[in-house]
Amino acid sequence: MSNPPKAAITGWPVTYSRSPMVHGHWLKKYGLEGDYGRRDVDPDTAEDFYRNFKDSGLVGCNVTVPHKELAASVCAELDPAAEAMGAANTLWIDDSGKLCGANTDGIGFLGNLDQLAPGWDDNPGTAIVLGAGGAARAVIWSLLSRKFETVHIFNRTAEKAMEMAEKFGSSTIGHSWDELGDYIGKADLLINTTSLGMKGKAPLEIDLGPLPESALVSDIVYVPMKTDLLKKAEARGNRTVDGLGMLLHQAVPAFERWFGMRPEVDEELRAMMIADLEKDG
Repeated sequence: MSNPPKAAITGWPVTYSRSPMVHGHWLKKYGLEGDYGRRDVDPDTAEDFYRNFKDSGLVGCNVTVPHKELAASVCAELDPAAEAMGAANTLWIDDSGKLCGANTDGIGFLGNLDQLAPGWDDNPGTAIVLGAGGAARAVIWSLLSRKFETVHIFNRTAEKAMEMAEKFGSSTIGHSWDELGDYIGKADLLINTTSLGMKGKAPLEIDLGPLPESALVSDIVYVPMKTDLLKKAEARGNRTVDGLGMLLHQAVPAFERWFGMRPEVDEELRAMMIADLEKDG
């Protein structure tokens, strides 16, 4: 009889990752054999670890910072999202023993908005993305997959925004941060993908004055659950979506891949995660 499948979150460090709580909830809920833990992977040995992943004793893993690009680079096969982003957050060994990678961050972003703001992409016009890191890459890929006409990327280092825009083609335009005021009035959707506004980080200081009231505002930060950006947007009548659901929805395809059942992001899971975040808060 084969051993129950084991998976883990891998990165450096992973001490505070909440992924084990998400996957643990689903294993228990669906009465499945299996285990999901944490595995710190030192940057000095990371390439060796992922290259020889089949020796890890795991059927698969999630990958978090700073190893997503490295993990993608050693995979024999990547899904289209991981290919486009040059980063993988979900790995598994296929039946022939090959290491395969996917990027489900974009799926997580879309799943969250679909669940909490139904109809958000009915008229996909202009989106504004704050930041030009790995999370921005996933969000931009998602927006283009839903046929947004224009995606404006704003970053403190304008070169990074422009480089990212170049990767995604003519529908994406990179800008310096100080140009934001010239464009925010045209936004149908505003997304913060930076860590600004996260607990312990500098605040996100932007003027929402010109933002249309019809625009949806989303923040991928989920500690705190309701960031200042979301509070300000809500106070002026904009619809808002917090970042917790992105974490939950990106885990769905990975769990299905490793444990053989597609789990549901339900109210029970969301409530459990919120309680845990508040406990730390």
